[in-house]
Amino acid sequence: MHFALSDEQRMIVDTTRAFVEAELYPHESLVERTGQLPMEIIKEVQAKAMAAGLYAANMPEDVGGAGLDTLSWLLYERELGRANYALHWTCVARPSNILLAGTPDQRERYLMPCIRGETWDSLAMTEPGAGSDLRGMSASARPDGGDWILNGTKHFISHADIAGFTIAFMATGVEDTPRGPKKKITAFFVDKGTPGFSVREGYRNVSHRGYTNAVLAFDDCRVPAENVLGAVHKGFEVANDWLGATRLQVAATSIGRADRALGHALSYAAERRQFGQQIGKFQGVSFKLADMALELKAAELLTYEAAWKLDQRLVTDGDMAMAKLKATEALAMIADEAIQIHGGMGLMEELPLERIWRDARVERIWEGTSEIQRHIISRELLRPLGA
Repeated sequence: MHFALSDEQRMIVDTTRAFVEAELYPHESLVERTGQLPMEIIKEVQAKAMAAGLYAANMPEDVGGAGLDTLSWLLYERELGRANYALHWTCVARPSNILLAGTPDQRERYLMPCIRGETWDSLAMTEPGAGSDLRGMSASARPDGGDWILNGTKHFISHADIAGFTIAFMATGVEDTPRGPKKKITAFFVDKGTPGFSVREGYRNVSHRGYTNAVLAFDDCRVPAENVLGAVHKGFEVANDWLGATRLQVAATSIGRADRALGHALSYAAERRQFGQQIGKFQGVSFKLADMALELKAAELLTYEAAWKLDQRLVTDGDMAMAKLKATEALAMIADEAIQIHGGMGLMEELPLERIWRDARVERIWEGTSEIQRHIISRELLRPLGA
């Protein structure tokens, strides 16, 4: 593994950071204050992101993306992650890789409009009674002639309010496993406006203001068989094959915010004077800075190693779980300590630290809780020993 960035990777970092600072930071105050991201801002910034070559850059070149290797993609995600989440996700959208699993017709109907910025996608997995246990879901689909009838409720569905469609994961049967009966899962494209499919306003969230969640209701919602993504009963496999790297995306964006928080803490420690000297000279502050830098470096190395291993086809679920776990917990620690170093000023809205601190909380929950990540890691350690 080479630790030095290539010229192209440095250009990606510099270009993305310059865009974030010039086009996203100026809108953060409005989004944080109102909890809303106006569509006129979305479209304005979206056009600039497309002109800069940053929109849908996670996608392969053959569908109009940048064709980045995994490490380059995560360096790009890290820089975007420095900004308010609603701004960087909505205005510089990265369509879900799961759309690449579609047929040519499905790609044309669902993937390409997302890449062109005409709409957004959403994934509907989580239910009020089924979060981490995807195969314990109760929402279901049954065949009816050449169609499927969907029933049930999903919640915590990100940005479903602006998405033109959702990919709904539904139970379509039951199979016996060594751990008892488990649901068979099938994924379906469901267009907004389909009879029996409704999108309701979700919950008010302490993290990521402006980045909405919704409740999706399916009431005898009929979709044609050609809307199945992947094979019938193979939705769980489709999710595993295409969504694993999203944990690295969470890790990268968390690292970006942690780096921004550390930068503010360093500047303040060097400028703020108390008792006749810079507060960074007090051991109580300087040791905090050292620990923050250490946690950030550890998170970076775990994430970049996992990215390299993914491109070499060597990555394991444990590698990605370690990266996600370390990065999200490092972010929480760094955000908290940055506020402590700033004292009362750290909690004021004039600085981004209180937002970074609030936003950090959800990172240890979505895309697999910290407990799920520890379960994946420990299972990978014990399996070779027969435990």
